Parts: sequence; C-alpha cells; structure tokens
Amino acid sequence: MHTICHIITKLELGGAQQSTLYVVAHLDRSRFRPVLISGEPGMLDAEAKALRDVAFYQMPSLVRPIRPWRDLRALVELSKLLKKLKPAIVHTNSSKAGILGRWAAWLAGVPIIIHTIHGYGITPSQPAWLRWLLIGLERLTRLITTHWVAVSEADAVQGLRWKLFRRGTFTVIRPGVDTRSFQLPPLPEPDRARLRAEWGFGLEHLLVGTVAPLKLQKSPLDFVAVAARVCAGVPAARFVWVGDGELRPAIEGAIRRAGLEARIRLAGWRCDIPRVMRSLDLFLLTSHWEGLPQVLLQARASGLPAVATRAGGAAETIVDGRHGWLCEPGDIDALAERVIRLLTDSVERARMRRCGGSIPDEFDTRVALEKRVTLYDTLLATAGLVASVDTSTTRGEQPVAR
Repeated sequence: MHTICHIITKLELGGAQQSTLYVVAHLDRSRFRPVLISGEPGMLDAEAKALRDVAFYQMPSLVRPIRPWRDLRALVELSKLLKKLKPAIVHTNSSKAGILGRWAAWLAGVPIIIHTIHGYGITPSQPAWLRWLLIGLERLTRLITTHWVAVSEADAVQGLRWKLFRRGTFTVIRPGVDTRSFQLPPLPEPDRARLRAEWGFGLEHLLVGTVAPLKLQKSPLDFVAVAARVCAGVPAARFVWVGDGELRPAIEGAIRRAGLEARIRLAGWRCDIPRVMRSLDLFLLTSHWEGLPQVLLQARASGLPAVATRAGGAAETIVDGRHGWLCEPGDIDALAERVIRLLTDSVERARMRRCGGSIPDEFDTRVALEKRVTLYDTLLATAGLVASVDTSTTRGEQPVAR
C-alpha cells in the first residue's frame, strides 16, 4: 500500500479545494493511504477533519501571501513531516503549496512529485518583475517535478509558452464536478421564495448571482460595476454574491458609493450551492484569471444561463451562445450588455436553460478520479514501485476508482 500525500495552501470553498477533498476521500483504501496537508485555516477544514481514513495535518506557517521567513519555516516543517510520512507520491495543488510542497518533497526524498495547475499564481495584476521572478521559480522547480496535471487546455498551452514543462510531461485532467448534486428538478416556488427572502429579494425580481471568494482574481469590483449598469436599465434586477474574503470591506464601500445597498447582497459563504443555483435567473462570473472555473460547470449542470469572462479555461466549460455568453476580462460594457439582454429576454433564457443540464463525462468527478488513479499507477510502475493491496481494509463501500 502506497501513501499519497496531497498538499494545498488553504481549504477555502473553491474548485481546487473541493477536487482535492474528493480525491483523498475516494482513493481505494486497499491500495492507497491518503494524507492531506493544508496551511492557513479555511472554511473546509472541518470537512477535511471529518474524512474517514484520511490523515489530515494543518500547517499554519503555510500561507498564501509571499512571506520569506514564514515560507522558509513552512518549507522546513513540510520537509520534516514528509520524511516522517514517507509517501510514494506527493501531489501538490495551488501555487504556494506547489512551490514549497515540491521542494519539501524533494528534500524528503519522495520518489514521485506531481503538481496540479489550477490556474497560475502569475497574474496580470502583478508588476512585470514579479511575474518573471515567479516564472523563473516555476522553471527551477520543473527540475524536481515528475509530472504536471493541468485542469484546462488553456493552462497547458500557457505552461508550454512559459516553458514550465515539456510535451509528454503533463496530462490534462479535469477537476471534476458532482453532476448529480446539480442536475435536480427546479426548486419549488415556496423554497425559492424563502431563499431569496434571506437576501431581501422576492420572486418578482430578476436575480443575478455568483459563487466565489471576494478576492482580486474574481474581480468583485467589476461585478459591482456591471450591477450598477444593469440596475440602471432593468428595474427588477437584483444581485447576490455568495462568498467572502479579504476584499469584503472594499466591496461594501463600492456598493455604498454606487447607492446599490438595496440591490446587491454579499451573502457570505454557504454550503447549499445547488439550491443557490436553482434560486437564480442568471449566473455572472467576472474573473480576470482562472484555471478551469468549476462554478460555470455547476451552473451549466443546473441549467442556469451564465455570462462570464473568457478567463483561463472558461471557454472549455460552456459553449458561447449556447449555455451563456463569454466576454473579455474587464470589459464592463460587454458584460452588462449581455446580462441586460438575457434578463429582458425570457425566451432566450429559457433556450439556454434547455441547452444546459448536462456536462461532458470528462468533467464528472468519478471520471476525473479514475484518470488520476491511472496516472498514479503509471508513475508508480515507471518508478518501479508496485502497488500492493491491503486485503484487510474495513471499508464497506468500495471507492469508484480501482
């Protein structure tokens, strides 16, 4: 039996975090011993602690911002822990954990080191010198990386362009969405009314929403700017942002300055996202950069039309003009125009709803898990590490992957 250790910076409510939790929860316990390491506290910590037969470690020194001395401490602590755990595979997720986790695994003598790219920590908002520094650090870390997983074709193309890896050293594996949780009948009107009432809205309103952390990547200021233009032209329009984060005070200030306190709600984090999706009339995603936005797949599976930016792998999740509309990041005019068009055209919204409800199999959580296990088996065999089977496992229900 081989130990597989997943490392992620923070277990906030996001696509990378949910995918990581799903993988460690569903690995076949007769073949693999899953370990999960995360850094600073996040919303999903309790869920990670509750996972059956998953060893969970938290390392507060591992944080998202660049903090040289704290990062060095995290590197040392991770290396010591990995030397103790002796995993056959370390699989890192997210940018900070990707750098520190891979070097800690190399220092600990881990034979197989994998990194999943859930979008890049190299972003347009950074100064040029910092972007090139981070690209250089990724190129250096390439020397100790066994294999990469890209969640989108866009990430794979970008990585090749930046020379972060070569062809044949990466695999595109989707993060996976639990489609069964979202492919549900419409929310009964009384339930829909109750949920909207929590935000101060009624069934008579045209409700536009999003689910995302309040951080720079998701560009919540653009969300407010789009809302201001839409509200000026559509009296029934209302907006809700489900999520929270460090930008909340700034976004609350922007809402006040726009005079939209009665028309935009910051709802905080919720766990009933399938219900949220079924309470909305339209989904809006204003991200400036992405890996593969799983939330667009969730909207599509829910039959919810979306207006989104063409960031990262967004164009791989929905078909422009079929499940919604895609615009360039930062194009407030185009985003607002598309939102207004869909809110004022119920026939077009209904058409897009009918086009949704299903997603390609490659995006299903079970298929994505099977592809990851196949990759693990291939790399273990290449390294001469034959997986043994523990016939004494006590798990009653076998995982999907074998």
